Amino acid sequence: MNKILVISVHPDDETLGCGGTLLKHKGNGDEINWLILTKANDKFISTPNIEQIQADFVKEVSIKYGFKDTFHLPFLEIELDKYPLGEIIREISNYIDQIKPSVIYFNHYNDVHSDHRIAFDAIYSCTKSFRYPFITKILMYETLSETEFAPALPCASFTPNVYVDITDYLDQKIEIMKLYKTELMEEPYPRSISSIEALARFRGSRAGVKYAEAFMLLYEKI
Repeated sequence: MNKILVISVHPDDETLGCGGTLLKHKGNGDEINWLILTKANDKFISTPNIEQIQADFVKEVSIKYGFKDTFHLPFLEIELDKYPLGEIIREISNYIDQIKPSVIYFNHYNDVHSDHRIAFDAIYSCTKSFRYPFITKILMYETLSETEFAPALPCASFTPNVYVDITDYLDQKIEIMKLYKTELMEEPYPRSISSIEALARFRGSRAGVKYAEAFMLLYEKI
């Protein structure tokens, strides 16, 4: 059994980026855990009671995946840059030490959202082999509405080199995504059901399967 940790900057990143892969891990008997870095910020979101709505989403999603543990840090979304980087690193490090995952999934370093870029720096600081020797694999996932809108610079683009066949899990991934009622919209919005299906089909075509999720492998110890 492997211990898996997925880190979301915002709730729904985990499902967009690697929902099918997480379900596959669970189906294979692995232990899956979820760390969320930010909470809803009512300064920027007009939806009434958004904090409670998000908390309800997180609870439902956690149950659907069957996470062993779900941790939600207190940092406010869209304002991650207002917190000292060292404080963010300490919080992430505490949970990584507690879970001791062998595999970690998190967002691409060049995502357009400033929260995602700050998060990458903090998370990657918590993966040094001499401090976290239990980590054997580190992968970055892509997040619809964030990864594809980053500057198309050759040195900073999302260039996948790992593909996971999620043909048996795409329907379940989509059902979980539907729990995030405030995050989904109709096409051509990036976070739409049709966009999720299209990306999975496109990644699958590269891997020779019907549906896949794609990742960039940053580190693997064999």
